[in-house]
Amino acid sequence: MGNLEEHSAKRTRITKLQKAVLSGVATAGILSIALLAPNAIRYLRPLMKKMDRSRQNSIQRARHLLVDKKLLAYIPNKPGFLQMTDKGNALMARLNNTNCPLKKPKRWDGKWRVLIFDITEKRRRTRVQLRLTLQSFGFIRLQDSVWVYPYPCEELVTLLKADLKIGYALLYLIVEEMEGDKHLRKIFNLSDNPA
Repeated sequence: MGNLEEHSAKRTRITKLQKAVLSGVATAGILSIALLAPNAIRYLRPLMKKMDRSRQNSIQRARHLLVDKKLLAYIPNKPGFLQMTDKGNALMARLNNTNCPLKKPKRWDGKWRVLIFDITEKRRRTRVQLRLTLQSFGFIRLQDSVWVYPYPCEELVTLLKADLKIGYALLYLIVEEMEGDKHLRKIFNLSDNPA
């Protein structure tokens, strides 16, 4: 595996861990880093036995990055406990209020954010809800389960995963080049020469 692929794989693992931690906090409201929850630890034990030291360090790094992004914060007088911050709650509120668009940077970085999902027929309502939510935030449908957006939206995707309980059924990709993206640039009113 080349250096670029190794770096990409490492970043992907860290991102997935961040999403898992944030999803747990969004679902539970409060997460104990030391114990998680009395019932949850029973399910995590087999995982923890298989997990080597580097993976445990990855979980800690993911937690610290979410705190650095100000999506989570430590609870005062409760060591090891995290809660959603105002920023995290604001993103969750945006999810529930479909009239609130995502923030757009002044200049497009030339990268497409592509969402791919595979949600079973049993969860059809969830799939329809996800499509409507993506459409309301300005995403453009490329294919049935492939949607594109030109600006960073990883935090929104994390919260969508937590809110809809879809986990790895929704994948977030950052694509530097896309074949035939001229019509997308026109739809999003983007210049041919990104920043």
